[in-house]
Amino acid sequence: MGPIGVFDSGFGGLTILKAFKENLPQYDYIYLGDNARTPYGNRSFETVYRYTLESVEYLFEQGCELIILACNTASAKALRTIQQQVLPKKYPNKKVLGVLRPSTELVGDFSKTRHIGILATEGTVKSESYLIEINKFFPDIIVQQLACPIWVPLIENNLHSTEGGKWFLERDLKMLLEKDEKIDVILLACTHYPIVLPLLQSMVKNVLLLPQSQIVADSLMQYLKKHQEVENLCTKNSTIIFLTSDTAENFETKGSFFYGEKIKAKQVKLG
Repeated sequence: MGPIGVFDSGFGGLTILKAFKENLPQYDYIYLGDNARTPYGNRSFETVYRYTLESVEYLFEQGCELIILACNTASAKALRTIQQQVLPKKYPNKKVLGVLRPSTELVGDFSKTRHIGILATEGTVKSESYLIEINKFFPDIIVQQLACPIWVPLIENNLHSTEGGKWFLERDLKMLLEKDEKIDVILLACTHYPIVLPLLQSMVKNVLLLPQSQIVADSLMQYLKKHQEVENLCTKNSTIIFLTSDTAENFETKGSFFYGEKIKAKQVKLG
């Protein structure tokens, strides 16, 4: 038995962990941020896979039986290979889940026009994972994507609410909507983006902006109900441990902003 592992390349996954804590507070969690090697968004498939696997195996070593990749880039570029090739051979009784499938299973339910938009990192957009997965569940839906490479650094440096930051947010939002005027739902397909949700909402009308945090928390809740054999392996003492591959001090400062309360972290070595 052990805690639920939550992995992200940086800070964005803390928005997912926050939703887990609010919706499933009884469980123990270990959060691991690979902040020393972030961002993953512009890295190759091979590099993202290697970094993600190193982080997953580290969390397995800490006793995690279930790990959530709270990172869209890792979910898009590494999850399937880990699930299909690594787990059956090396860790047949352990589970690794992502944030991509829960989002794509539900996004179509919110659209009346059957035209939706995706805002994400460059790596997620290039993988075309959202296009492929949404097409599986909702073949009638037309999807437009836009990569927003400047958003993550803006958010992590707390510059998103400056005049310059708002300009970039509004520019990219308009660029996506100009691709298809029928878009009525935009999925924020990066775990950093809930931070800028209030700003984005002030910039658009008649378009639903959908962050992933609550969707993924609801999905985990349903998964644990369905898979009692996994749920029984998750310890329940309401504890959370924060780990980072970068300095603990830097993680605590920026991480507290994403998590919404002060956190204490420990630096670990990956790879």
